[in-house]
This record gives sequence, structure tokens and C-alpha cells, in this order.
Amino acid sequence: MDGLKKYLLTVHPVRKTGAQKREFRQWLIRELKRAGWKAREEDYGKWNGSVNVVAGDPDRASVFLCAHYDTGSRMLAANFVSPTNVAAHICYHLAAALALVAAAFGLALAVSFPLNQPGLMLPLFLVLAVAGLWMAAYGPANRNNANGNSSGVLALLAAARETGFDQRVCLVFLDNNERNLLGASAFKKKHGEKAAQCLFINLDCVGDGEDLLLIPSKYSRWDAGLLETLEEAFPEGEEMRPHVLAKGLQYYPSDNKKFKFHVAVCACRYLAGVGYYIPHLRTKKDTVLRVENAAYIARSLKRFLGRYLEEDG
Repeated sequence: MDGLKKYLLTVHPVRKTGAQKREFRQWLIRELKRAGWKAREEDYGKWNGSVNVVAGDPDRASVFLCAHYDTGSRMLAANFVSPTNVAAHICYHLAAALALVAAAFGLALAVSFPLNQPGLMLPLFLVLAVAGLWMAAYGPANRNNANGNSSGVLALLAAARETGFDQRVCLVFLDNNERNLLGASAFKKKHGEKAAQCLFINLDCVGDGEDLLLIPSKYSRWDAGLLETLEEAFPEGEEMRPHVLAKGLQYYPSDNKKFKFHVAVCACRYLAGVGYYIPHLRTKKDTVLRVENAAYIARSLKRFLGRYLEEDG
């Protein structure tokens, strides 16, 4: 596990360009084959631009384990995520958007006012605002991506090794999470029946924090058998503190949103007054990837699959 982590963070720390992703996928497929899984690339054409790595047979599987492998651009402020405090999540991102607009307005004013060109103000403001949004989505790559989402990749690889091949399980390493979930959208379109009926467990940002949140979708939270199995398979007293959140309002903005029956899995820190949150995403401080987290998740997924598939079968 330590060797996988070191290789991932030193050889493939950034997976943003086509070449970077291609080299990473070649390594990933080799590692999956070593773990006993038959893996392949699933390409969805130039219009979508995504290439997912699929291990197992989607047509025969009843449980899908997912993690996105692409990494995003650098942001001036952290991409704050608080799954259990939706108000804080919305307010933070609204404030970030207003700060961007204010900065664009200030720069436009600073240029147009000295030139005595009031007509220049609006077009310059619009250009600067659009440029700021473009930089946030497609700007220079963030160099440190330990938690987002090298942690999910490591945990899913660990699960592949821990569980071994099972034809009832499919592993999906999704592309283009950072581009409006295009990889998940393409997989859903190609495998529509499975995407609508099967359980998807999505691992995203599971490396920084000892509190592990398991968040069922609004459809999955009514499955009492699923919730009971999650509670049993993710026990307390090991490396992490698991929390199955089947009540109240939660929001986790990742690939899980594309699948009806899902469980989003993320690791969080806790701050009084804020609740659970994920720190440092898409900044240079994203350097924490706890191997203990990946090991705990892999063992727990093995327990979960053993129980859930037995009951489902």
C-alpha cells in the first residue's frame, strides 16, 4: 500500500492533460491485472472526451465501486466542501463567486477610469469575469492532489486487491469529474439499465480525516437492508470513525449524483460550528493521504460485498 501511494503521488501526481491521463491509465490497468482483474479502457468519443477504466463486466455486475482519477486546476481559495452543512457550502461558494465578480469589477475600473473610457468598463468587466471562471475550471493544474482524488484511486485499488475478482462487482475509474462529471455521464448513458437499477459506491476524497461519511442517496436511504449492512461492514474501533448518514440533509458534489442508487463515501475533519468538512482541495496544501484510511475502506468494502451480495443473491 505504501508503495502504491508513493508511486501514485510521485510519478502520477497530476492527471489533467490527455498525455498525463493516458500514462496513468496504462499503469492503472497493469496494477488491476496484478490484482486479478481484467481491465480495459472505455472511450466515449471526442465529443465527450472521457476515457474511463472499467475492471470487470458491467453487464453482469450488480454493485459498482467508483472513483474519479482526473485532477483539477489550481484555485486561489480551497474548494470548500461540507457534506452535512449545506448552508455553509452554498454560502462559501456564493462568497467566492462574489469575490471573483468584485475582483473583475475592480480591475476593469482600475483600467477604464484612468483612461477616461467609461464605455470600456462593461466589456472589460465581462472579459475579466469570464477569464476568471475559465481559469478556475481550465487553468494551470494543481500540483498536489493527494486527497482529491488520489485517495479514492488508492482506496479503490486497495479494494481490488482485498476483494479479488468477483463477476458480480465492477470497478470504474471515472474520467472528467472536474469537467462537469462527463465521465460519469458517459458511463450512465452507455450502461443505462445498470445505472438506473444497481448500487454505486463512490469513493472521493477519502484520504484526509478520520471521520468517514457514508451518504446514501434519497432512494438508497429507504433500503433498510443496505443501511444495516453498511453499519455492520464499516465498524468502529479500527482506523476510522464511520457515520452512515441516512437522515437529514446532506450534499456531496461528486460522480455519485449521476446514479440513482448510490452511496457517497468521503473522509472529513470536524470543526465545531461548521460540522464535517474537507480541507485544502485544489490548493498546494492538498498533501495528506492516510494509508490507514485506504486500508480500512478496502477491508470494509470486502465485508460489505460479502454480506450485501449474499443477501441480494
